[in-house]
Amino acid sequence: MQQFGRTLLLLGAILVVVGAFLYFGGKLPFRLGRMPGDIVHRGQNSTFYFPLVSCLVISVLITLIFWIINQFRR
Repeated sequence: MQQFGRTLLLLGAILVVVGAFLYFGGKLPFRLGRMPGDIVHRGQNSTFYFPLVSCLVISVLITLIFWIINQFRR
């Protein structure tokens, strides 16, 4: 039961961090989805957008979160 409580606390902390990031996201010096390495091609009738750098930043953050979770579980 103690492990279940610890897991719930950790998930709650992650939700608080994600919620704060979404709430204060517009005030950050960088904006996910509009970073310098993101690919945008505007054609005459269409627009292709691929957030390459934003995906990499999110991937690194998720990797760090899972690494921290793994360190607490040991």
